Amino acid sequence: MVIPDYQSIMLPLLKYAGDGKEHRIRDAVEKLAEEFRLSEEERKELLPSGQQAVFKNRVGWARTYLKKAGLLNSGKKGYFTIAQRGLDVLKESPASIDVNFLKRYGEFNEFYNGDKQTPIDKSGILSISCIERKEDPDPEEFLEIAYQKLHTELVSEILSTIKKCSPTFFESLVVDVLTKMGYGGSRVDAGKAVGKSHDGGIDGIIKEDRLGLDAIYIQAKRWEGAVPRSEIQKFAGALIGKKAKKGVFITTSTFSIEAIDYAELTGNIVLIDGEMLSRLMIEYDVGVSKVKSYDVKKMDTDYFDDGLI
Repeated sequence: MVIPDYQSIMLPLLKYAGDGKEHRIRDAVEKLAEEFRLSEEERKELLPSGQQAVFKNRVGWARTYLKKAGLLNSGKKGYFTIAQRGLDVLKESPASIDVNFLKRYGEFNEFYNGDKQTPIDKSGILSISCIERKEDPDPEEFLEIAYQKLHTELVSEILSTIKKCSPTFFESLVVDVLTKMGYGGSRVDAGKAVGKSHDGGIDGIIKEDRLGLDAIYIQAKRWEGAVPRSEIQKFAGALIGKKAKKGVFITTSTFSIEAIDYAELTGNIVLIDGEMLSRLMIEYDVGVSKVKSYDVKKMDTDYFDDGLI
């Protein structure tokens, strides 16, 4: 089934805590996953950042909203209990609990209304009311999805620009990326090595590290359409001729399936297409600049342990 959104989890989570006992959030995640009949794959599905499971994240947000409404209480780190207000709600036997249901409580409205200025895209401000529809993600997911959207758009913009650049600039760009990644020794050394030889299918040779313990042979091509297998075969042949152990083929385009299969067969050629090159440029700050950053923080419960009464 589809992984339930955080609002759909609110009532089942409250019912789970309805026995009045102290529960671990980890146990709640497992129990609710069983209740929603999630497959192992669905339980392990990650957020765009790859740092947390989607379902676990949504259970966490459901708990946060219920706590803000006074239906759940915080216990020791990683634990929670139901509040008297939560027990009263269960006596009502509501069909569901969502944001609109929680708006009956003043403290929730104070929290909710104060969270309405959540910037998530470059076109302006997205009101948190947009996430009231049950198919929408929770606030943390919204930020991640928005980030990925901006990232994808930037990749597309960079790639489009790269394809318009001269072959000389493209070779210089390749040098910048490789040196930022830690290859090629110094920028000067790498600049001398790449784009100067054009010897038998080799565009350059760079050091694998600053000590120069091994060499990486480079082929950098601006290309229209998918790079065919024949080009990778030529490069592989050039590597054999140089008795080279490692090679990187970089292009502004894509690689055909046959080319990819052949490179994998050689075991010593890495293919970097235009999209991957653009993503590497973003990751290593080549040709991009930071406009704005947002730190998403969570409370350090360990800090408060000694002060709780």
